[in-house]
Amino acid sequence: MALEWEQTVVDAHDPQVLGRWWAEALDWVVVGNDPEEFEIRETKDRLPGILFGRDDETKSVKNRLHFDFRPNDRDAEVERLLRLGAVRVDVGQTGEEPWVVLADPEGNEFCVLSPHDP
Repeated sequence: MALEWEQTVVDAHDPQVLGRWWAEALDWVVVGNDPEEFEIRETKDRLPGILFGRDDETKSVKNRLHFDFRPNDRDAEVERLLRLGAVRVDVGQTGEEPWVVLADPEGNEFCVLSPHDP
């Protein structure tokens, strides 16, 4: 038996708005444009994808699962994501971490890491 990672599901008040935000942030393509389930992937035929599904509950605590991204230039990427509508969030970091914690427009935390050392 083999498992294939199909997608990660993110609950959203507005799946289309949040999905389009992440598609722009990641430069991914839209593969499912339903108002209740909006899916993006790196390319049309590449898995895994991210599926944004409608959920009307209000987020009340820090996510237990989050994305980590490692760009070539952390600070430039943080600034780009902030311009797109991300916000800085405090989840208890000390300020000495080599990553920056941001949240998407619906408050889902994610980290932007420093580049790998050569």
